[in-house]
Amino acid sequence: MKKNQVIYWIATAIISLMMLFSAYQYFTNPELDAAFKHLGFPAYFRIELALAKIVGALVLIIPQVNARIKEWAYAGFGIVFISASIAHFSSGDPVKNIVTPLVLLGILIVSNIYLYKVGKARQLAIS
Repeated sequence: MKKNQVIYWIATAIISLMMLFSAYQYFTNPELDAAFKHLGFPAYFRIELALAKIVGALVLIIPQVNARIKEWAYAGFGIVFISASIAHFSSGDPVKNIVTPLVLLGILIVSNIYLYKVGKARQLAIS
């Protein structure tokens, strides 16, 4: 049980910290405005995405949030990672830019799997 909790929290912390860092960069780094234009996205999408990443990261990292609500954050981040990979591929960006979101998707999947392993262990301990 302890091993599952460690894996869950490490994977969840990596995703949450990456999302919070990227949201911060979206607000403060002017180069990212050009990057979004390069990918064909409007400027306002960067702000929307930053706000969604902050909310999603908080939902994942706060233990009191219901697992059903966390599922929405997992789904949203999954869509973001897949879409980012496709956008970079379609824009002819380097392989690193295409693969990085897919690596994060893998970490997100690990976090989601272990959310339920930790949750089942918690339910067994309560009953």
